[in-house]
Amino acid sequence: MTITDLSLAFPDIGGLAHVVQTIQLAIAPVFLLAGIGSILNVLSTRLARVVDRVRRLEALDEDASPDEHERYLSELDTLHRRIALASDAIFLCVASAIIVCGVVAVLFVARLIGFQLGDVIALMFILAMALLVLGLILFSIEVRVATRALGVRKPRLKRK
Repeated sequence: MTITDLSLAFPDIGGLAHVVQTIQLAIAPVFLLAGIGSILNVLSTRLARVVDRVRRLEALDEDASPDEHERYLSELDTLHRRIALASDAIFLCVASAIIVCGVVAVLFVARLIGFQLGDVIALMFILAMALLVLGLILFSIEVRVATRALGVRKPRLKRK
């Protein structure tokens, strides 16, 4: 077998053109990672604010009257539900981001070893999107729980 025969049998998978193409393919998942990072920033900020509120209520509860104690317990129940929802949403979004990182890695590995792993990459991407959607649904539920707990009513407009 000659060198020419070998070069025909194995594509130039390590060539600059292939690396550039792979980087181009990886750009969309990298932008997705930036978006997931922004979502995680929002979620972690919300979680931190809820945790701060729990700590403040627990400190207030020490000197509370029985009526205030019942109100604090009710609010703490809601806050603990929000913490669980936000934590689960963060977990799902982080899992999505990890899988997106895996998509990028598999893109490069597939290119380097010359295997067609398109189906694996597609399944990983679908899984990442499903986890992200579930995380966003939990985030939406957490926002609804927070909004309902406020008890804010629509202000009545006065007619002149």
